[in-house]
Amino acid sequence: MYGLKEKLRSIFNSQKSEVISLLKLTHWLKKAASYFPESCGTIIRWFAEILPYFKNRTTQGTVEGINNKLKLIKRKGFGFRNFDNFRLRSVLSFHFKT
Repeated sequence: MYGLKEKLRSIFNSQKSEVISLLKLTHWLKKAASYFPESCGTIIRWFAEILPYFKNRTTQGTVEGINNKLKLIKRKGFGFRNFDNFRLRSVLSFHFKT
């Protein structure tokens, strides 16, 4: 199991072409299906979203961080009387100029 985990990590860290990486990932999924059925199912379900990583080597981490921060502001701001207060709190939180 440890070897399979490290192989998956090396697939994502390698600088090989997009096609080779996708072939290696598909091969890894076949070998790992019996050991990591839930993880393999998740990778298969999100395969279309994973593909751009191999092309551009970028992730959605920044967008996810912004979404989480906005959700936190929304939870903390329970009781804001209107949307303008929420917008102002969001802008101030991200250090944008108003």
